[in-house]
Amino acid sequence: MFVSYLILTLLHVQTAVLARPGGESIGCDDYLGSDKVVDKCGVCGGDNTGCQVVSGVFKHALTSLGYHRVVEIPQGATKINITEMYKSNNYLALRSRSGRSIINGNWAIDRPGKYEGGGTMFTYKRPNEISSTAGESFLAEGPTNEILDVYMIHQQPNPGVHYEYVIMGNNAISPQVPPHRRPGEPFNGQLVPEGRSQQEGKEKEGDQEKADAHGGAPEMFTSESAQTFPVRQPDRFSPHRPDSVVPPAPQPPRRSRDHNWKQLGTSECSTTCGKGSQYPIFRCVHRNTHEEVPESYCDSTMKPTPEEEPCNIFPCPAFWDIGEWSECSKTCGLGMQHRQVLCRQVYANRSLTVQPYRCQHLEKPDTASTCQLKICSEWQIRTDWTSCSVPCGVGQRTRDVKCVSNIGDVVDDEECNMKLRPNDIENCDMGPCAKSWFLTEWSERCSAECGAGVRTRSVVCMTNHVGSLPLEGCGSNRPADATPCDNGPCTGKVEWFAGSWSQCSIECGSGTQQREVICVRKNTDTFEVLDPYECSFLEKPPSQQPCHLKPCGAKWFNTEWSMCSKSCQGGFRVREVRCLADDMTLSNLCDPQLKPEEKESCNPQDCVPEVDENCKDRYYNCNVVVQARLCVYNYYKTACCASCTRVASRHSGFLGSR
Repeated sequence: MFVSYLILTLLHVQTAVLARPGGESIGCDDYLGSDKVVDKCGVCGGDNTGCQVVSGVFKHALTSLGYHRVVEIPQGATKINITEMYKSNNYLALRSRSGRSIINGNWAIDRPGKYEGGGTMFTYKRPNEISSTAGESFLAEGPTNEILDVYMIHQQPNPGVHYEYVIMGNNAISPQVPPHRRPGEPFNGQLVPEGRSQQEGKEKEGDQEKADAHGGAPEMFTSESAQTFPVRQPDRFSPHRPDSVVPPAPQPPRRSRDHNWKQLGTSECSTTCGKGSQYPIFRCVHRNTHEEVPESYCDSTMKPTPEEEPCNIFPCPAFWDIGEWSECSKTCGLGMQHRQVLCRQVYANRSLTVQPYRCQHLEKPDTASTCQLKICSEWQIRTDWTSCSVPCGVGQRTRDVKCVSNIGDVVDDEECNMKLRPNDIENCDMGPCAKSWFLTEWSERCSAECGAGVRTRSVVCMTNHVGSLPLEGCGSNRPADATPCDNGPCTGKVEWFAGSWSQCSIECGSGTQQREVICVRKNTDTFEVLDPYECSFLEKPPSQQPCHLKPCGAKWFNTEWSMCSKSCQGGFRVREVRCLADDMTLSNLCDPQLKPEEKESCNPQDCVPEVDENCKDRYYNCNVVVQARLCVYNYYKTACCASCTRVASRHSGFLGSR
């Protein structure tokens, strides 16, 4: 770094020499013909004696969020370079010991640019966040006229901050610097520059440990109004020369001419406000008449070099500098977003942050606004309340509640605010359950056509609500459900007599049961069985009725076997097998191991031609009839029936195999 400063200094000297016509140079003291240059300490005419390069890297791991001091820049520092080792989400900040923030103060992030502070101009750089991996940096030529502190706004692990500056040797211990912090001394236990004692470094480490023990509260500073900084005029306008400047050697007198260079006005100012620049305009004129003539009449080597002059130095009107909106505080629904609005003023081509009252003539833009990225999913009640689960007393009722997106789709409940979910179940009170005996009317017919019988009615204990189920607890005084009746003596009366029902025809499901019904004539103590036609004038009771037992569950059902595919020598037959539930619908609950076969073999016996006793050969030479092919005639077919039949069978088998 030291070598690079020397190279820049030499280039500055070379450029200054070449910039003047006739080889006459302007030194750093602004005198024509002076060969003085600025040394690496920033001293005009200095010889680099006592210059000290202070550098280091701040690598401490930080735990708490906020402002943490990185390094102190002493008064008189030059060639200042504060750079992050690589890109991070942290920010560098700068303030003076007087408490004035220069860059990134009061939790407000400034834009990259030039900022004046400490008597010098700092260039704040923030490389492109996408295409660059370089970190932030502060650069300044100096020298500083007060102590400055560099901070880091810590948000993620510290990538390391490299710092470097140059100070004069006689400023190493300056009376203007507080005794607890000398120029060039690193902060938070960094390496102490040459010339500092190890004891001083230990004392600083102890001070920092005490600060950390008390919570390590991050230091914060506020951005104050930017001052109108004094402009340093060149020394050549001073009424006297410094004692250290040697007057230039006297120049030989030039030959007098009739024409000379004269300033005729100045150029237009580069800006309308905020300190611009303009240059004098030199023209070749006649010495006596001051009439402008072509420039060739004058000595070009004597033409003065236009020097920049400030103009329109009054500040530009203040304006509101509006930052970008932050992200919306909510991913859906109504949220908030914020932006930074600063009052800024342009001076000397630099945009400075000033007090907000300077922008009071302008309406301040909003710093907060509502935002909505999309409509949040919402709860919808899809059905009305169901009827209460009980006919009386306290029960429950329900309704259907769904979370629906902004496009109408039903989504998971987690996408809606569970705190706002409507109830989908609640209690309902149907009133007290009063119980009473409910009765039907007595049956109209007596149970016996003659003799003693009974009439019946239904008796049930129920609440007084319609549709309720039978309940217990109506008391022990249950009304009678049967009463005696008598239709007179049964002497000589003919009637149907029904026996008891048999058991159900199946063990489960629906079946039938039977009973015997006979025609009888009742006497006083006996009865006799009559032919059924004797009772034909009476309605005969049913002798068969369906019966229903417990459900059978799924069972295998099959059709009848089909015809055998062959009548002999082994064929096969098939049937369809299905698993059916109690309601005769297809089911898959049957035991696969109990499934009936769907195919089986049949007719395994050999094929034996049937012998017709009536089909015989009547002649011994029927073979001649066959050879003569006379079997086509009925006479020969009958006379030689057996031979003709065999030939016909062989012939048909031969044709079938073709």
